[in-house]
Amino acid sequence: MNLPEIYNVLIITISDRASRGDYEDLSGPEIHERLSEFFINNNWQFNIERKIVPDDQAEMKILIMKARNKYNLIITTGGTGIGPKDITTETIRPFLNKEIPGIMEFIRVKYGSSHPAALLSRGVAGIAGNSLVYTLPGSLRAVKEYMAEILKTLEHTVMMQYGIDTHGDIRRPSG
Repeated sequence: MNLPEIYNVLIITISDRASRGDYEDLSGPEIHERLSEFFINNNWQFNIERKIVPDDQAEMKILIMKARNKYNLIITTGGTGIGPKDITTETIRPFLNKEIPGIMEFIRVKYGSSHPAALLSRGVAGIAGNSLVYTLPGSLRAVKEYMAEILKTLEHTVMMQYGIDTHGDIRRPSG
Protein backbone atom coordinates (compact mmCIF):
# COMPACT_ATOMS: atom_id res chain seq x y z
CA MET A 1 0.00 0.00 0.00
CA ASN A 2 1.38 3.41 -0.94
CA LEU A 3 1.10 6.65 0.93
CA PRO A 4 -1.34 9.14 -0.57
CA GLU A 5 0.17 11.78 -2.84
CA ILE A 6 -1.73 14.46 -0.94
CA TYR A 7 -2.43 13.82 2.73
CA ASN A 8 -5.96 15.04 3.45
CA VAL A 9 -6.76 16.24 6.95
CA LEU A 10 -9.99 17.27 8.65
CA ILE A 11 -9.90 19.25 11.90
CA ILE A 12 -13.23 19.35 13.72
CA THR A 13 -13.85 21.79 16.55
CA ILE A 14 -16.77 20.58 18.65
CA SER A 15 -18.33 23.45 20.56
CA ASP A 16 -21.81 24.91 20.81
CA ARG A 17 -20.44 28.38 21.57
CA ALA A 18 -17.83 28.41 18.78
CA SER A 19 -20.36 27.05 16.27
CA ARG A 20 -22.71 29.92 17.16
CA GLY A 21 -19.89 32.46 16.91
CA ASP A 22 -20.03 33.33 20.63
CA TYR A 23 -16.25 33.00 20.81
CA GLU A 24 -13.35 32.49 18.44
CA ASP A 25 -12.08 28.96 18.01
CA LEU A 26 -8.41 28.96 19.02
CA SER A 27 -7.81 25.21 19.24
CA GLY A 28 -8.65 24.35 15.62
CA PRO A 29 -6.26 26.97 14.21
CA GLU A 30 -3.53 25.76 16.60
CA ILE A 31 -3.89 22.20 15.32
CA HIS A 32 -3.85 23.53 11.75
CA GLU A 33 -0.64 25.46 12.38
CA ARG A 34 1.14 22.54 14.05
CA LEU A 35 0.14 20.08 11.33
CA SER A 36 1.12 22.49 8.56
CA GLU A 37 4.60 22.86 10.09
CA PHE A 38 4.89 19.07 10.39
CA PHE A 39 3.91 18.43 6.76
CA ILE A 40 6.11 21.23 5.40
CA ASN A 41 9.11 20.04 7.46
CA ASN A 42 8.61 16.50 6.16
CA ASN A 43 8.02 17.59 2.53
CA TRP A 44 4.56 16.04 2.44
CA GLN A 45 1.89 17.51 0.21
CA PHE A 46 -1.23 18.13 2.26
CA ASN A 47 -4.65 19.66 2.36
CA ILE A 48 -6.25 20.69 5.65
CA GLU A 49 -9.94 21.47 6.07
CA ARG A 50 -11.56 22.77 9.25
CA LYS A 51 -15.13 22.50 10.47
CA ILE A 52 -16.81 23.82 13.59
CA VAL A 53 -19.83 21.86 14.80
CA PRO A 54 -22.06 22.04 17.88
CA ASP A 55 -22.03 19.44 20.65
CA ASP A 56 -24.57 17.37 18.74
CA GLN A 57 -24.04 13.62 18.59
CA ALA A 58 -26.24 13.05 15.52
CA GLU A 59 -24.43 15.74 13.52
CA MET A 60 -21.02 14.42 14.60
CA LYS A 61 -21.95 10.84 13.61
CA ILE A 62 -22.96 11.94 10.12
CA LEU A 63 -19.76 13.97 9.74
CA ILE A 64 -17.53 11.08 10.89
CA MET A 65 -19.37 8.55 8.69
CA LYS A 66 -18.67 10.71 5.65
CA ALA A 67 -15.14 11.74 6.67
CA ARG A 68 -13.67 8.36 7.71
CA ASN A 69 -13.03 7.25 4.14
CA LYS A 70 -12.39 10.70 2.64
CA TYR A 71 -9.61 11.97 4.93
CA ASN A 72 -6.32 10.37 5.93
CA LEU A 73 -6.32 12.12 9.30
CA ILE A 74 -9.14 13.47 11.45
CA ILE A 75 -8.41 15.45 14.60
CA THR A 76 -11.20 16.67 16.81
CA THR A 77 -10.92 19.24 19.58
CA GLY A 78 -13.48 19.57 22.33
CA GLY A 79 -15.95 17.34 24.10
CA THR A 80 -13.52 14.89 25.74
CA GLY A 81 -14.23 15.85 29.35
CA ILE A 82 -16.85 14.54 31.76
CA GLY A 83 -19.50 17.25 31.45
CA PRO A 84 -23.01 16.54 30.17
CA LYS A 85 -22.19 18.06 26.73
CA ASP A 86 -18.90 16.12 26.41
CA ILE A 87 -19.95 13.46 23.87
CA THR A 88 -16.99 13.26 21.51
CA THR A 89 -15.52 10.05 22.93
CA GLU A 90 -18.87 8.21 22.88
CA THR A 91 -19.51 9.40 19.34
CA ILE A 92 -16.10 8.56 17.86
CA ARG A 93 -15.19 5.30 19.63
CA PRO A 94 -17.81 3.11 17.84
CA PHE A 95 -16.29 4.13 14.48
CA LEU A 96 -12.78 2.96 15.43
CA ASN A 97 -11.73 -0.30 13.77
CA LYS A 98 -8.49 -0.25 15.77
CA GLU A 99 -7.96 1.79 18.91
CA ILE A 100 -4.50 3.18 19.76
CA PRO A 101 -4.78 3.73 23.52
CA GLY A 102 -1.07 4.17 24.31
CA ILE A 103 -0.63 7.69 22.97
CA MET A 104 -3.61 9.11 24.85
CA GLU A 105 -2.74 7.24 28.04
CA PHE A 106 0.82 8.57 27.86
CA ILE A 107 -0.33 12.16 27.33
CA ARG A 108 -2.80 11.97 30.23
CA VAL A 109 -0.16 10.60 32.59
CA LYS A 110 2.64 12.93 31.42
CA TYR A 111 0.64 16.14 31.68
CA GLY A 112 -1.60 14.91 34.49
CA SER A 113 1.41 14.76 36.81
CA SER A 114 1.69 18.57 36.66
CA HIS A 115 -1.93 19.44 35.72
CA PRO A 116 -4.21 16.89 37.47
CA ALA A 117 -7.25 18.08 35.48
CA ALA A 118 -5.60 16.51 32.40
CA LEU A 119 -6.36 13.11 33.90
CA LEU A 120 -10.07 13.79 33.35
CA SER A 121 -9.71 13.89 29.56
CA ARG A 122 -11.26 10.87 27.86
CA GLY A 123 -9.69 11.37 24.43
CA VAL A 124 -9.23 8.36 22.16
CA ALA A 125 -7.10 7.61 19.10
CA GLY A 126 -7.37 4.96 16.43
CA ILE A 127 -8.24 4.04 12.87
CA ALA A 128 -11.79 4.65 11.60
CA GLY A 129 -12.27 3.41 8.07
CA ASN A 130 -9.25 4.80 6.21
CA SER A 131 -8.67 7.65 8.68
CA LEU A 132 -6.28 8.01 11.55
CA VAL A 133 -8.30 9.74 14.29
CA TYR A 134 -7.30 11.67 17.41
CA THR A 135 -9.75 13.34 19.81
CA LEU A 136 -8.21 16.21 21.75
CA PRO A 137 -9.57 18.36 24.56
CA GLY A 138 -10.82 21.83 23.68
CA SER A 139 -8.43 23.97 25.69
CA LEU A 140 -5.61 25.67 23.82
CA ARG A 141 -3.02 24.55 26.40
CA ALA A 142 -4.16 20.93 26.13
CA VAL A 143 -4.09 21.08 22.32
CA LYS A 144 -0.49 22.29 22.41
CA GLU A 145 0.47 19.47 24.80
CA TYR A 146 -1.35 16.77 22.85
CA MET A 147 -0.01 17.92 19.49
CA ALA A 148 3.57 17.99 20.83
CA GLU A 149 3.28 14.29 21.64
CA ILE A 150 1.21 13.22 18.62
CA LEU A 151 3.63 14.84 16.18
CA LYS A 152 6.57 12.89 17.66
CA THR A 153 4.97 9.66 16.47
CA LEU A 154 2.82 10.79 13.55
CA GLU A 155 5.15 9.85 10.72
CA HIS A 156 5.71 6.35 12.09
CA THR A 157 1.99 5.96 12.81
CA VAL A 158 1.14 6.92 9.22
CA MET A 159 3.70 4.45 7.87
CA MET A 160 2.16 1.70 9.99
CA GLN A 161 -1.34 2.75 8.92
CA TYR A 162 -0.33 2.20 5.28
CA GLY A 163 1.52 -1.04 5.97
CA ILE A 164 4.97 0.41 5.30
CA ASP A 165 7.50 -1.40 7.48
CA THR A 166 10.21 1.07 8.38
CA HIS A 167 11.78 -0.93 11.26
CA GLY A 168 12.71 2.34 12.90
CA ASP A 169 13.99 3.92 9.65
CA ILE A 170 11.35 6.60 9.40
CA ARG A 171 11.85 8.20 6.01
CA ARG A 172 9.09 8.93 3.57
CA PRO A 173 9.53 6.74 0.50
CA SER A 174 10.09 8.72 -2.67
CA GLY A 175 7.80 8.41 -5.60
